Amino acid sequence: MTPRARTNQLLYQAELLLAVAPVDDEHGEARRMAAEEGALALLELALESLVREVTELAEHATPANGDWRTLLSSDEVQLAELERLRCLAERPDSWLARLLARFEALHSSDGVARRSGGTAQGLIAVGGAEDLGSELFDCLSEAKREIGALRQTSEEW
Repeated sequence: MTPRARTNQLLYQAELLLAVAPVDDEHGEARRMAAEEGALALLELALESLVREVTELAEHATPANGDWRTLLSSDEVQLAELERLRCLAERPDSWLARLLARFEALHSSDGVARRSGGTAQGLIAVGGAEDLGSELFDCLSEAKREIGALRQTSEEW
């Protein structure tokens, strides 16, 4: 499978997990949390595949340990597509910056998915907080648009 096909497959699988309709049973909350964290893990794999995809043509310029985090955080490899991703990562409101923050939480011992059953006693609820599934779906939609533009730029060169 090509990196492009793998990227597409991972994005599709993440989208499928996010689209799973919630079931109102004793395991519904845990199932939702598992789907959210599973989709986030697939999005991380998709980002890794995307970085591999955009750097595959410039293998001579890619470090041997071409870890996607290293490639995004370092300006050692000079590719227009990587630079575009680096700029997105630096913009706090971008889909990529939001995902990167969620990846950090995913790898922490607390995880990233949260129970939604209301607020803890003594805490004041804050309105307007988007649930993780909706945020990930928004990030996924924006990522797909950006990936299309990155691929077009790559093909033009």
